[in-house]
Amino acid sequence: VFSYDGLDGCTRRTAVMLSPPPDELSQERARYRLELPPNGESLIELTVSCTGAGPPPLSYADAVQQVSEDRRLWRSEFPELYSSNETFNELLHRSIHDLALLRARGPWGSYVYAGIPWFAAPFGRDSLITAFQTLAFQPAIAKGTLRFLAHFQGERVDRWREEEPGKIIHEMRFGEKANLGETPHTRYYGSVDSTLLFLILYAETLAWTGDTALRDELWPNVQRALEWIDRYGDRDGDGYVEYVASRSAGGLRNQGWKDSEDSIAHADGSLAEGPIALVEVQAYVVDAKRRIAVIAEERGDHALAARLRTEADTLAECIRRDFQIGPGEYAIALDGAKQPVRAIASNMGHLLFGGVLPPAEAAHCVERLLARDLDSGWGIRTLSRHHPRYNPMSYHNGSVWPHDNALIAFGMKRAGFDEAANRIATGIVEASQHFHRQRLPELFCGFQRDQRYFSAPAEYPVSCAPQAWAAGSTLLLLRTILGITPVPNGVRLRPRLPLWLREVRVSGLRIGQASLDFAVNAQNQVTINALRGGLAISIE
Repeated sequence: VFSYDGLDGCTRRTAVMLSPPPDELSQERARYRLELPPNGESLIELTVSCTGAGPPPLSYADAVQQVSEDRRLWRSEFPELYSSNETFNELLHRSIHDLALLRARGPWGSYVYAGIPWFAAPFGRDSLITAFQTLAFQPAIAKGTLRFLAHFQGERVDRWREEEPGKIIHEMRFGEKANLGETPHTRYYGSVDSTLLFLILYAETLAWTGDTALRDELWPNVQRALEWIDRYGDRDGDGYVEYVASRSAGGLRNQGWKDSEDSIAHADGSLAEGPIALVEVQAYVVDAKRRIAVIAEERGDHALAARLRTEADTLAECIRRDFQIGPGEYAIALDGAKQPVRAIASNMGHLLFGGVLPPAEAAHCVERLLARDLDSGWGIRTLSRHHPRYNPMSYHNGSVWPHDNALIAFGMKRAGFDEAANRIATGIVEASQHFHRQRLPELFCGFQRDQRYFSAPAEYPVSCAPQAWAAGSTLLLLRTILGITPVPNGVRLRPRLPLWLREVRVSGLRIGQASLDFAVNAQNQVTINALRGGLAISIE
């Protein structure tokens, strides 16, 4: 038994039990002497348990049975997904399995932890993006995530935690340091985009499920999130949501998804000073306000709907005016002096995700994203190779993130650029074949793919694997390829299969109270195999 008396008054014990007892035992080693005949076997059972933290440990056989049953039930909650490409089928299976590994359950329902080993905890941004990625196939994650984050929505101004009324958490940690108040991460709110993503997920969940009870239950949280945007997110009233470097010890200098210290830098490599208005954050604001306007209209609040639409349209125009630095090029951010941070990065691809750009500008943006300084061949890099801070082995300055690419591909599809979206999906799926167990990691290095010598993507040594939004990327890429979009009282399908897919079948896709079985062939022809419940189906 290993024991530790914490400064928080908690005693933590880890018990290691061996059966049968070893022949020799010390604190460092257990030694067995075995004599086995040919083809003989001997079973040694090792059980590790944290005492006082739950029920007595199960036997190995019982634990395997329990986990197997849990995985079977989890898989049964997803539609049946099949494609003609066995590699893609394995990737789908692995991704769904990884989401099960990261699933947490509580009184709010199911939600996911961010990743193993570094982020085995609830993260607002990660959970929200993962829930969005998986929503078409597993709405329970979205509902649980929304309820969990609504429960911990900010209530007061607390500089230590960076909490503000209406703000959605960034991260929640547990343990001795958290209990002693030595870290703000017991409930840390240092994320500029979680609140906006909460609104987007809320609206998308209602579009998929038609759950009016959830709509009304969380409407007060939505109103508080909208108030946060105007009162605390936009501190100076210029229409942009910004953040300042953390004033809290242990807090974050950068508070978008690229939250490393050096991720927001000018063209000369110097670090940008805040307040920082990230380009993708403004896209999320536009998207969130347009989506919530639709729900406000449904609830009869026409004044709020009109105001949100006007604000969203105005902000979209301002983004195109203030962030554009070249044809199809948008600065990663505006700095504290309201000057563009002229770094060409993947962030601008989220303008497509948010539906900010009109067709002609979107076309230029897609073309720019697919240029070789950004497109590694395995996926779009976080930062252009031409930037002085580019490093393909860095965390945010030249690496490739599957979730980033999945969101950009989704945006390309939304803007009507099917082939570009498929190109991104192809790179990520082909990259997955080179990783252990075909598990998409949190990120990988951004070295250029060499087709002549059949190069493989280089692993980022300390990447989380499994990681929630990397696993969720596979499902969002499938949704993107199939062009599945919920519409009032129905669903729209606009499939465009890449060459490596000759057929895709989906059985049990749920939209509201209805469900749908369909198949798509290589000519993008859709066959409806079964329809349960009233549902209008549009095929393009």
